[in-house]
Amino acid sequence: MTTLDVIASQEVSFGVRTQAADGQFEVLPSSLIARRLQAQLGDRPLSILALSAGGAGGAFGAGAVVGLTNGGTRSAFSVVTGVSAGALVAPYAFLGPAWDQEVTAIYTQESSEGLLQRRILGAVFGSSMYSGTPLRQLIERHAGDAMIQAVAAEAAKGRLLLVATTDLATGEPVIWDLGSVAMHGGRDAKKLFRTILLASASVPGMFPPVTVRFGAGGHMHEETHVDGAVTMPFFIAPAADDLPQSAQGMPPTVVRIVIDSRLRDLPRATRATAVAIFSRGISAGLTGMMRTTLEWNVAAVRQRGISVDYAAIPVSYPLRSGFDFGRDAQRSLFQYASTCAEAGRLWKRVQQSGDERAAERRAVPEGTKCPADDLFIGRFAALEN
Repeated sequence: MTTLDVIASQEVSFGVRTQAADGQFEVLPSSLIARRLQAQLGDRPLSILALSAGGAGGAFGAGAVVGLTNGGTRSAFSVVTGVSAGALVAPYAFLGPAWDQEVTAIYTQESSEGLLQRRILGAVFGSSMYSGTPLRQLIERHAGDAMIQAVAAEAAKGRLLLVATTDLATGEPVIWDLGSVAMHGGRDAKKLFRTILLASASVPGMFPPVTVRFGAGGHMHEETHVDGAVTMPFFIAPAADDLPQSAQGMPPTVVRIVIDSRLRDLPRATRATAVAIFSRGISAGLTGMMRTTLEWNVAAVRQRGISVDYAAIPVSYPLRSGFDFGRDAQRSLFQYASTCAEAGRLWKRVQQSGDERAAERRAVPEGTKCPADDLFIGRFAALEN
């Protein structure tokens, strides 16, 4: 069996590709990761933040993270995971308040409208409708030496920054430990770090697939990867079965999930064209997949006696599309999430009996309906409870 065959067989049962001190990648099982985290944390609680896919909805996750800082309720999460748009926000969530100014500028001052740069005849004769260059350049502007060094410093403390892609050959998700890349990637760390982020956010058909080169088993390997949301819109790590069970007198594990999209769509007319019908079908399928993934994760985590906080963009929020990268739209969504998080009105809690923790809630501008106030999100949480 080849090295890649071994890696593939391990990843089916939830493994994380981790770069070792010798620069080679190995797949660590979830159970081992959980044991290492518990040993590192001691009496401190395990805290996990999962940031989902969502296209332009990534501004929601970024605003939520900054709003938690402003409200004084942001944790130094033990584990931060990200998929697609969530992967681009994940390093900032991992690095803490010192990086809030930069992520705020990205979503409120920079223009992302050029991200969707059409390729002439690209959809027919090429690998994608849009060029991958603008997205790659956006990542390169911000994932520089300072970020790599800061991620390495936090990873050295035992914290984890994990990002998912999809292997186009196998059709399976791949989870990468970016903290280990920052620590052990050497002179190629920045390039590989950027490449994995680019792959995680490269929607197949829209953006070109991304070639990832890495060492494993003493040999160099080359794989083609695309958006992690193709196989999972978000993920919790370690796997639910490996999370420490809630016990009397032990600090409670914290699991928080930010959904960078809606959990349902408003009814709308669809034009009777192949493209419009195809687009609407894909949108409905992704929304259903997001909701199903949330339901499954909440149920699995609750079996361990752990409560879950989650937030999603309410149906009432005027989100035009998942690919509206206009500056005004991005700024508005970022500020909306930041305002709600700062006011303590971001999370809905699916709780265990006896878990009555509740965050202080403060007033928000008149007419603002935050995720915690949304009836559908509330009903979803009530059903899980």
